[in-house]
Formats: sequence, structure tokens, C-alpha cells
Amino acid sequence: MNPLLAKLHPYPFERLRELTRGIVPNPAYKPIGLGIGEPKHATPELIKRAITDNLAGLASYPATAGEPRLREACVAWVQRRYGVTLDAATQVLPVIGSREALFALAQTVIDPTKPGATVVCPNPFYQIYEGAALLAGAQPHYANSDASRNFAVDWASVPAEVWTRTQLLYVCSPGNPTGAVMPLAEWKTLFELSDRHGFVIASDECYSEIYFRDEPPLGALEAAQQLGRKDFRNLVVLTSLSKRSNVPGMRSGFVAGDAAILKPFLLYRTYHGSAMSPVVQAASIAAWGDEDHVVANRNLYRAKFAQVTPLLAGVMDVALPDAGFYLWAGAPGGDDVAFALQLLAQYNVAVLPGSLLAREAGGVNPGAGRIRMALVAGVDECLEAAQRIVSFIQAR
Repeated sequence: MNPLLAKLHPYPFERLRELTRGIVPNPAYKPIGLGIGEPKHATPELIKRAITDNLAGLASYPATAGEPRLREACVAWVQRRYGVTLDAATQVLPVIGSREALFALAQTVIDPTKPGATVVCPNPFYQIYEGAALLAGAQPHYANSDASRNFAVDWASVPAEVWTRTQLLYVCSPGNPTGAVMPLAEWKTLFELSDRHGFVIASDECYSEIYFRDEPPLGALEAAQQLGRKDFRNLVVLTSLSKRSNVPGMRSGFVAGDAAILKPFLLYRTYHGSAMSPVVQAASIAAWGDEDHVVANRNLYRAKFAQVTPLLAGVMDVALPDAGFYLWAGAPGGDDVAFALQLLAQYNVAVLPGSLLAREAGGVNPGAGRIRMALVAGVDECLEAAQRIVSFIQAR
């Protein structure tokens, strides 16, 4: 067996299942899950129609590079959304969801023969970053978020000697679980570090289309262009239809950026068998080409957060995030695990303890004392969950 597998940590939801084993939730309440970030809004009809209209594609092997029409649809969306022009032949690749691409990218760009090969990632973080690093033969380094700065990542806390051996940096903006969006100044700092040390930046932007401010979140390609970086050197952006278009089961997204990275990435994916079904490609073309359903979806989240956030803010430390569909809230009493277990037992509401989304670094776990709530269900169900949480806190 691959010995690197032994280095993997249990996934947060697996750890939560172990913690809740033996808990019998109060049967007086129907279960409500706010733990998993799985979109629950309806899948748009135009995507369903595109699937049923293109079932003949099941009879054909797909190319790993995807159909030119799909790459062109992705490039057109980037142009509309960010004002960035890409070459559809060399600077974009379809992927089977951003999760598999985040993992596969590390396997492509990491050279484990170099001593001290390191992958830097935010902390708290999406656990694929850590697993990808470990299975690529690298060592993760965790950059803690700063609670005093709306949980933005404190990149300055990464020692200079760590940057010298870093080969890959994962960033997530809008962030999971915090919802924080990286400003241009932060991108400038990271680009300068990448230029100095030669590492690749992988920008996870799967939450970019769910936001609550007037201005949409700044993307990495957009930031690079504003800073005069025309060739997107050592930069790869990863995005997905799952949250934007409510199709997590389609497993569809794309990566874009440095052509010199995407060329070997395509080679890796060809051997790995990561080709998107022609049916999913057709549905993806339809999805990337339509913004009406995205605006409607965003408005649903805005209406939901506008009702739920003030209700919870009356009893706990929580505020409207910049973007995303999570509330990153302080657990009254400070023990996020105990809070989650007692809430489940007494009110049958599942939330995710923040400490399970982070690692101890610098003597602290930056997720400790907070909980992540995914407001992915309908307004009524999320409001009921919030009301139960209020009752739970007031009764403690």
C-alpha cells in the first residue's frame, strides 16, 4: 500500500460522526442539517433540458481537454465576469468539479524529490488541500486566519524559510468557512512571494457567485490583470458550477491560468482518466452561458441571510459574511464541539464545529470556539434551525 495514505487525517464529517455516535437527537424535532455545504436550491430547468437533449453523447468517449465549445463557453464567462481574456486552446481546461482538480493539481506541480517540499494553505481550510499535499509527498504548512481582521489569513505569520521551500500555495476566496474575500493588496503580496520563491498559486473560487455586497468578489485572474501580470505566471484558478448553478451532482468546473502549468496538468489528467461526459459538457455550456439563474440563486441566499443572520446575531457572535453560504459563528461558552453535540441532542440541529476544520498551528487551533453553519436549505428550514439555536442558547 502507498505509505502516504497513513498520513491522511479523517475528514471533518467522519470525525463528527464519531463524536455524535451514541447521541439520540430529541425526537420532538425533525432533523435539520447545517453541517454539509451541499446546495439545496432547485437545479435550473435549462440545465436539465440540456442533459436530456444531449443523451446521445453517452455513446462517445470524451476528450480530456473537453470540447472546444465548452472551453469557449468558460472563456466567455471569464471575460464577462472578470474582464479577463483567455486563450481557449491553452489557458482553460474543464474538470470534474473543483475538488478533484484541487487534488490533481498538487500531484502535477509538486516535486517530492526536493528536500522539504511544502504546500502552504489557510487554516481553517478545505481538507482536500492537506490531503493533496500529503499524497503528493509534500508537507502542509498551515497559515492561521486572524480573528481581528474578519478571519483573513495572516500570510505574514508564515516564516521566510517556509516560503523558500514552498512549491504550492492554496488560497480560497471567498473563503471556506469564513466567507472572507481577499483584496487586491493581499493578492499583490502573494504574487510577489510567488515571484520571489517560484511557487504555484492555486486559487479556489467555487463560492465566487454567492455574495452579499454590491460589488462581486475580486478573482485571482482579475487581480493579476489589474497588477499588470498579463501571462498569469504560476497562477491557476479553479471554479465550479456546483454552488453557482445548484448542480453538485454534475461534477463540473474548470481551471484557468498559466498555460505552462495547464499543459502538464492536461497530460496528468489524460493518464488519470479525468474526462468529462459529453452530456455534462453540454449541460455545462448551457450553465456557463446563462446568468439569469445565477442572479435568482444569489437573491435567494441574500433573502435567507437577511432573515437568519440578525436572528442569530442577537444571541451569538456572528455577522453577514462577504460571500459564500456559511455563517462562521462564535460558540457561546467557547467549546465548539460541546455546543454542536448538545445542540444536536436537544434540538436536532446539526452544525460543524470549527475546530474540525482546522489544525493546531503556532500553539492554537484557529477554528476552535466557532461553528460553521451552511445555510443551503430553504428559507423556512433555515429560519426554524436559527430559532431552535436561539432557544438552545437562551436556555443554557
